[in-house]
Amino acid sequence: MPVWLPRAMVLALALYACFQLGSWAFHQLIGLLINVLIAFFLALAIEPAVSRMAARGMRRGLATFLVFLVVLIGAAGFVVLLGSMLAGQIVAMVEELPSYLDSVINWVNQIFHTELSRVEVQDSVLHSDWLQKYVQNSATGVLDISTTVLGGLFRLLTIFLFSFYFAADGPRLRRALCSVLPPAKQAEVLRAWEIAVDKTGGYLYSRGLMALISGIAHYILLMILGVPYASALAIWVGLVSQFIPTIGTYLAGALPMLIAFTIDPWYALWVLGFVVIYQQFENYALQPKLTSKTVDIHPAVAFGSVIVGTALMGAVGALIAIPAVATLQAFLGAYVKRYDVTDDPRVHGRLQQRGEPVLARMRRSWRAAESNEGRGGQGRAGEHPERV
Repeated sequence: MPVWLPRAMVLALALYACFQLGSWAFHQLIGLLINVLIAFFLALAIEPAVSRMAARGMRRGLATFLVFLVVLIGAAGFVVLLGSMLAGQIVAMVEELPSYLDSVINWVNQIFHTELSRVEVQDSVLHSDWLQKYVQNSATGVLDISTTVLGGLFRLLTIFLFSFYFAADGPRLRRALCSVLPPAKQAEVLRAWEIAVDKTGGYLYSRGLMALISGIAHYILLMILGVPYASALAIWVGLVSQFIPTIGTYLAGALPMLIAFTIDPWYALWVLGFVVIYQQFENYALQPKLTSKTVDIHPAVAFGSVIVGTALMGAVGALIAIPAVATLQAFLGAYVKRYDVTDDPRVHGRLQQRGEPVLARMRRSWRAAESNEGRGGQGRAGEHPERV
């Protein structure tokens, strides 16, 4: 046996054991890592507001606390409005349930020539086996629901705690990160951090502005139609349509359509038509103007990033996919060398002139490239047309 073989075997086993331990630790901490990632993007989103308040003499900790207080008050108000709306609709449905049952039973008796009564139907439902089993299963599932709710609250507390420290101690965190890097790398890290703050904050603020405009537009429509809880429904449509990418508008429009349908089916069609028309207005007129200076990425790239983010991290990935891709695109754009484009009809989407010789087209493209190079641009790489 060679002398080095036992040592190599021990080293290989040790590396394999370290890999297994690292894999186990990663799978155990994946939830915490996702929470930290969400907290980091949330801290990047509120960094511009905190920095402006800190520049005016306010302490960063107090500025961060005030920003989070405003966010919590807005979220609590939204939950209260939506909860009151749902509670009111549930109470109205429970109160009108006997009349609905009477109308359904009368229709069944007329069509099928039966003699059913609401009292008999209620007694048969209340004494049925499936209802008793459902109540038993619901009673046993109360503990699971409570555990899920407590876990969700603990996760929210973890995210807010990490994001608070990331935003309040942002300069200290950057100094600690740069202290272990050489000066050349420090400039790159600071530049990447600045781009991430710019893109994430711009994404959040542009989405918030579009949510405000969408909420006001839908509120006016719902008030004209006389749909109840117009303010809560408008806030719902504005937030869901903007912060759930791609399909958020249609998901948000389902709830006001359902509420409008309970009043008049034609009102639901009016809401559907308005949602579709407003979506086109937002896509082609409003969104390009608001996001051209903040998150300027192609719609196809945004849609693909949302799909990838959803596949990797679920709903959280869908929310942070667009600012992450915009940050990466802006950061890599500074390192991609670009050239002046030749004056060719195919570049502008026009057809070539028929009958024009191939050599003449090549000479014209080459002259355009040489003129651009003479003005300081870069010519197109390749051989001279006459040499070809």
